[in-house]
Amino acid sequence: MTLGRVYALIGILAVQRLAELVYARRNTARLLAAGGTEIGRRHYPLFILLHSAWFVAIAVLAAPTSSVPWIGLGVLLLLQMARFWVIRSLGPYWTTRIITTPGTPLRRRGPYRWVEHPNYLVVEAEIVLVPLLLDLPVVAIVFGLLNAALLTWRIHVEGQALAPRRALAASD
Repeated sequence: MTLGRVYALIGILAVQRLAELVYARRNTARLLAAGGTEIGRRHYPLFILLHSAWFVAIAVLAAPTSSVPWIGLGVLLLLQMARFWVIRSLGPYWTTRIITTPGTPLRRRGPYRWVEHPNYLVVEAEIVLVPLLLDLPVVAIVFGLLNAALLTWRIHVEGQALAPRRALAASD
């Protein structure tokens, strides 16, 4: 894979993430306007910083690589399909922030029927896979561990925020 193709791959992923942020901002604004509350605002900038640094690290450290396994690219494509499934499953409730709206039932569609945090799994897999495809194992390990640590904090905060809605759903 030439360096141009490496940058094209990074560019495609960056544009996709930016488009997701635009969609998430619209959803966030609408949910807040409908009485939603943002929880965990403190850790959100850390995700922005980490994910931005991940893109920069890959762009700076990537070198032309003679081969990227087709199976790896296939797994990356499956991850992107899973990401779209997650976003589509939550629809207007999908956002990159933790927004809770009292009285709104939790969505249990798509992958959320089986996994509590499918989006986090997809992002973690992507953060590890992309650098591995580009022969950057240290980037995969460092950013994978940092993202996992942030996700641990976020899942705890999100769990506390959603507990009343879970209890409400359980009592129905």
